[in-house]
Amino acid sequence: MSKPPTIAEPLAAFTASVRYDQIPEDVVAHAKLHLLDSVGVGFAASGFDFARKACAALSTLSTGKHAIFGMDSSLELRDAIVMNGMLVHGIEYDDTAIRGRVHPSAFSVPCALAAGTAAGASGKDVLAAYIAGVECAVRLGMAARGGFSSAGYNTVGIIGAFGSTLIAGKLFGLDARQLTMAQGIVYSTAAGNREFTAAASWTKAFEAGWPGAGAITAVCLARQGYVGPATAYEGRFGLLEVYLKARPAAADFAAITAMLGEEWEFSRILIKMLPSCFFNHPIINATIALVTEYDLRAQDIRAIRVLVPNAGINTVCEPRDKKIAPADIAAAQFSAYYSAACAALRRRFTLDELDAQTLNDPAIRDLAARIEYAVDPQSNFPAHYSGGVEISTTDGRVLSAREDVNAGSTEKPLAASAIGAKFLANAERVMPRRRAEEIRDLLLNIDRCDDIRALTPRLGAG
Repeated sequence: MSKPPTIAEPLAAFTASVRYDQIPEDVVAHAKLHLLDSVGVGFAASGFDFARKACAALSTLSTGKHAIFGMDSSLELRDAIVMNGMLVHGIEYDDTAIRGRVHPSAFSVPCALAAGTAAGASGKDVLAAYIAGVECAVRLGMAARGGFSSAGYNTVGIIGAFGSTLIAGKLFGLDARQLTMAQGIVYSTAAGNREFTAAASWTKAFEAGWPGAGAITAVCLARQGYVGPATAYEGRFGLLEVYLKARPAAADFAAITAMLGEEWEFSRILIKMLPSCFFNHPIINATIALVTEYDLRAQDIRAIRVLVPNAGINTVCEPRDKKIAPADIAAAQFSAYYSAACAALRRRFTLDELDAQTLNDPAIRDLAARIEYAVDPQSNFPAHYSGGVEISTTDGRVLSAREDVNAGSTEKPLAASAIGAKFLANAERVMPRRRAEEIRDLLLNIDRCDDIRALTPRLGAG
């Protein structure tokens, strides 16, 4: 009697066999927009301090031909993937799979573009690998049911290793057996922790870049016949045993392969329109709506109460004493207090609201100190990122608003023009508009590119 397949085997078989022309047109259209968005976010991030220091560090390890988004450096394959992953994830503006609790394009786009460049792949091949790897990664995240974060791990760093491996392996021509081995090999590198929440640090971004380094290594080893365990996910010491506090009883193994290749999680991935943790988005939007409708000024606001899903409390509300007055960009992006105060006083929340002057604005800090939170009794998370705001005014009114369906969901889809506008706004932080428009058009038509090497060098600063 033959053994039943391990989880890695159908993921490998799906990834190895799926072709561009087998993928539904709407999924391909989504993928091109997410690719565009990710590169644009990388462009915007390239001007930040963490990016300059990270690139300087990696440049001491290698120089090469792989372009770094928006920067004038080029690195060898693995270092370029690490650097570009840090850029896409480093300013909390990249896409999110709400069901998988992971930011998939942060690790997938840099890996797909660089591995495709190394392999001389076509744009169609790059898209097919990108979509397949993301599809599998999101499903692995779904299986954990949010358990990685509650156990203290960062889903991006863990799941990203496997998604990146499937992408790179497909582009490097691995067969299903080799892809199965590669998943087992990369499991030894899968890592990511949430200690970045304890103090101002940049490691959250690094954990989106590092999966690609492990992936490229695992793929090259597997291609040469190196042997890894086939039970990386469900084994006695597999991913869902080791990384979950509640152990496999809390895992949904069936979600990983159910309807794989027939129902596509990619179409449910959300593109952010605000550079902040997604738990803050309904708070920001509801606050802006209220202060705009009632024309509230700082002197009109006595206090604010934000309503947050229980799953988001430890992410954007606690510890309160540290989140009221964030010391840096990363802390501000994970503070419900700063988000609401900034939205109330600036009536917007853009990358410009994350500069040092705004972070230290006395009016914003004063209002943030008068904000409290409560668990949202009407939350429908994880169906959507939802939340609400109650503003108590100095004249005795209590005004409330909420957002129950987030932008980008299937019920409230984003227009392609809005995503394109976001890309241009991000790209224009580092390049002229005309060049940004040329890159936009190249990325949106990547499936017409016979050799990705004609496109990727354009993504640097030159």
